[in-house]
Amino acid sequence: MGAARLQRALVALLATVAVLWVGTALAHGRPGLALLGVLVPMFGHGAVLGAEFVLLPLLHGDDPAPRATPAELLRAWSRETWTALVVFGWRQPFRHDAVPDHLPDDARGRRGVVLVHGFLCNRGLWNPWLERLRAAGVPCVAVTLDPVFGPIEAYAPTVDAAVQRLLDLTGVPPLVVAHSMGGLAVREWLAQSRRVRDVHAVVTIGTPHHGTWLARFAFSANARQMRWHGEWLAALAQREPPAGERPPFVCFYGHCDNIVFPPSTAVLPGAAAHHVRATGHVDMALDDAVFAEVQRQLALPPR
Repeated sequence: MGAARLQRALVALLATVAVLWVGTALAHGRPGLALLGVLVPMFGHGAVLGAEFVLLPLLHGDDPAPRATPAELLRAWSRETWTALVVFGWRQPFRHDAVPDHLPDDARGRRGVVLVHGFLCNRGLWNPWLERLRAAGVPCVAVTLDPVFGPIEAYAPTVDAAVQRLLDLTGVPPLVVAHSMGGLAVREWLAQSRRVRDVHAVVTIGTPHHGTWLARFAFSANARQMRWHGEWLAALAQREPPAGERPPFVCFYGHCDNIVFPPSTAVLPGAAAHHVRATGHVDMALDDAVFAEVQRQLALPPR
């Protein structure tokens, strides 16, 4: 089952629970309880996110990233709660094909962008970016990584096909932008293909390059591969091109990333690192500072 079907099923289940709850509450003359029946299915995930935002400063340790203030954590939590509702409750389950790839006939000589999502996501995550890139006339392709719970190695052919698609269209090595696990899929693709000259640069956003503490609770193949300082990540580092031979990497990381922490685990050695303040994990994928870096990369001359 793909991410879209899985999330549609979850939305349907929560909607059913809400309808039964509200109907029962109103039948017993309890309008306040009926309202609660709407809010809990819609925003109950906020409690789970809240637990993550409590954990991440506790596990900050001696990480060199600046510590988040309580106000920054609260701001990040509130925004992440809303963003997660939109992304997982609407955009990915119901709108993942709403914004098509942009492959104009006159794209020859213009650098394109390959967009790679992360764990439990699909191409719908990138809908706002796809719209902005299309408006700017930038050729772009957003992939969906399947199987949802498969090993990260299985995603390499999908990345390869997207890069080749833009390379054939434009004749210019594309920029690759990846969120979370997507950055590991890109590194795995580079390790397998060694197509280092076919990519202009790679921008990763909240990618667990050294794993994440939360992955100790993982159950799926790809999530287990993201364990903090895990064996799979160590093996990947041995197989992939060294820093001097791979495309330039730009890593965005944040002290309010509620999924990938401690924060600096999202920075790859030898990469340009940019710290994003007061922004949660999914929200970071849509951050204006990240998009500004993408625009800057698109304007750079060929390597």
